[in-house]
Amino acid sequence: MVGIVVVSHSQALAEGVVTLAREMGGSDLALEAAGGLEEPGVLGTDAERVRVAIERAMSDDGVLVLMDLGSALMSAEFAIEMLGDGARVKLSEAPLVEGAVAAAAAARSGASLEEVAAEARGALAMKASQLGAEEAPGAPAPAEAAPPADAEAALAVRNAIGLHARPAARFVEIARGFDAEVHVAKAGGGPPVRATSLTNVVALGARLGDTLLVSASGPQSAEALDALRALADEGFGDGLAVATPAPARVPVAEAPATPEAAPVAGDVLTGVAASGGVAIGPARHLRAPAGPLPERAAEAPEREREKLDGAIAAARDAIAADRVAVAERAGAAEAAIFDAHLALLDDEAMLEPAHAAIAGGATAERAWHDAAEQVADRYRALDEPLLRERAADVLDVGQRVVGALTGAQRSGPAEPGIVVAGELTPADAAGLDPALVRGIATAHGAATAHAAILARALGLPAVVGLGRGLLAVEEGTPLLLDGDAGVVQVDPPEDMLRDAEERRERAAQRRAAALERAHEPGATRDGARVEVFANLGKAREAAEAVELGAEGVGLLRTEFLFLDRPELPDEDEQVQTLRDIAVALDGRPLVVRTLDAGADKPLPALPMPPEANPFLGVRGIRLALQRRDVLATQLRAILRVAAEHPVKAMLPMVATLAEVRAARAVLDEAREATGIDTPLEFGIMVEVPAAALTAANLAEHVDFFSLGTNDLTQYTMAAERGDERLAPLLAGPQPAVLRLVRETVAAADAHGRWVGVCGELAGDPAAAILLAGLGVTELSMAPALIPEAKAALRAVDLSAARAAAESALEAEDADAAREIALSLL
Repeated sequence: MVGIVVVSHSQALAEGVVTLAREMGGSDLALEAAGGLEEPGVLGTDAERVRVAIERAMSDDGVLVLMDLGSALMSAEFAIEMLGDGARVKLSEAPLVEGAVAAAAAARSGASLEEVAAEARGALAMKASQLGAEEAPGAPAPAEAAPPADAEAALAVRNAIGLHARPAARFVEIARGFDAEVHVAKAGGGPPVRATSLTNVVALGARLGDTLLVSASGPQSAEALDALRALADEGFGDGLAVATPAPARVPVAEAPATPEAAPVAGDVLTGVAASGGVAIGPARHLRAPAGPLPERAAEAPEREREKLDGAIAAARDAIAADRVAVAERAGAAEAAIFDAHLALLDDEAMLEPAHAAIAGGATAERAWHDAAEQVADRYRALDEPLLRERAADVLDVGQRVVGALTGAQRSGPAEPGIVVAGELTPADAAGLDPALVRGIATAHGAATAHAAILARALGLPAVVGLGRGLLAVEEGTPLLLDGDAGVVQVDPPEDMLRDAEERRERAAQRRAAALERAHEPGATRDGARVEVFANLGKAREAAEAVELGAEGVGLLRTEFLFLDRPELPDEDEQVQTLRDIAVALDGRPLVVRTLDAGADKPLPALPMPPEANPFLGVRGIRLALQRRDVLATQLRAILRVAAEHPVKAMLPMVATLAEVRAARAVLDEAREATGIDTPLEFGIMVEVPAAALTAANLAEHVDFFSLGTNDLTQYTMAAERGDERLAPLLAGPQPAVLRLVRETVAAADAHGRWVGVCGELAGDPAAAILLAGLGVTELSMAPALIPEAKAALRAVDLSAARAAAESALEAEDADAAREIALSLL
């Protein structure tokens, strides 16, 4: 195959393009990045790096070299001179990102060097034709007639919030990746638009229940539609009809209406609860760059284009850095917010009006600023509120690039306090220093905005939509922010501040005392052992869990091995990951749950048809028994690691004895295949009432039970977990669920089996006492909850916990059951 080298001034950009192109070219394609200089973080190109990259990528079919700008071309030419034989090397004028993706797809198919180069150049044709159009700079792209279609498809929008930025970015990415001209329209919603623009796709306003009419012409039209159809079938990467609700707003009785004038002492500003918790501190305004854009004379258009390209590259690096930082602090799902920001940097609707304005004599910063404002206006004009909120993301990307050009950036607080802003962007939220920020208050925004999502993920109390009066609060004014109630009190009375501060201090003291004893074994005051384990969703969380006192892992969610990848992880990869976690646990037990997926949380490598009610569909063990190859691979990997470490296996979503027997047969086959006869504890999740009610039969065939109280509560109360209106039915220790716990423990005791709990109830200190009283001997929870759960257990005798549990079984509701337990603390 033809090899490909990507040359860029930015090492991160070159590596990112290679990663993206490899998705099209596969692991066998020789793809090399040659970006940056020897000094980390310095922009530039190095001919020697390019030469080495060309040598690594060289094959009998030759090498195609793609470059970004300026000295990249000179470095590539010099590299060829150093090689002494440039006959098999071709320099391409194609656009870096699209060209690399198109070239990778062509090279993978076995095309010649000339054919690969032609495919890369073809990626520019659409943009070149648009730049030649005679229209006002920055004008919205007009609708155009799609060419005669070689293939057509009608795609249903089945994800709960439709084609907002991230799903639309995935749609655009696929449409760009094929040798086809793809157009898309919303049924009943106007003429088709080109599917290579994120803004065009988002501006369709496609929501749950809408239908997208997609047409494609060109050599890969059928393949493009097949790929888009597969994307739609799994909810455009968001899952099918499952939304994550924002925290419910708790109204405050008789709170005054939000004033628009400057608030005075005692005023209560009412907004939208965005992230729970109470914060106390002085107002710290987030400072935006002062004044209008600095005025300067524009240089030659070519020079302004170079400046814009460099600023976009710098913004790309900054966004990528924020993505990594948020992933480390909050998780991959929250970090995915920045994927749409990266896509906007390549969006035709942003780039083309900016380029046209530069050609007309504008400076790079003015051209990009105006383009971002115009695109944001298009978002604001949409009917769907959630899509209107994405205007903030457009302006965030706009400010990133303008800031890189002018040096003017927003600055966070330099002193501790509550951040006050008109609207917080994702970049603002990602850049906040948790050592200084106690809470967030904004005049605008909604609980579904990306910044609010990040605030929740980072554990910062936040209230949004407080009105413009908030911005008139003077710097340093004392604020009392209630992220649960959705209110901010301005300069509250001393007694109220004192009371809130005392509550915060008591909570902090309890937390500190619990942390000091976190490494003690979990037990009641009279010494009855209750092991306290951690739930993990990523390999790197194991060490942190041990630091917080985890005595083992009671639930390893193996889905993280399968997420965001088109192929299934092989056995060796799974073995290595499980072994790394087991080593980090240093001899502590590890309970590995086999893959828990289904139509409610579909995976790219396991596409499934949509289901009317995925929570009651083919998921968990049901899917595993349909795809025994997947289950068998997981069990072989578990057996191999269990031969060296204390590892146990656990099946999700079991409802019948037949499912257990079928899974044990797969385990027997795995033993035969590996030749490993090491004893392996084999248990099941009790998430379905049927499993709790037939636990006496199941206990003869399993070694332990682990109650997944999240799903068990959902099914027992007939209340969908995703519906915030039903939150009271799902919160806390529901007496009906406690009765199912008692049934399970009694059946397990009769057969000498142990019972754990790995749902959210395990990490609730009051519920932990009740569960211990019911005979549960292992509690598994989020690592951060371990210290306080252990502290709650230490505060009670087992006999008192048993009495409280018996009373809770007769309680009127979950609140009453909780109060019974809290009375012991």
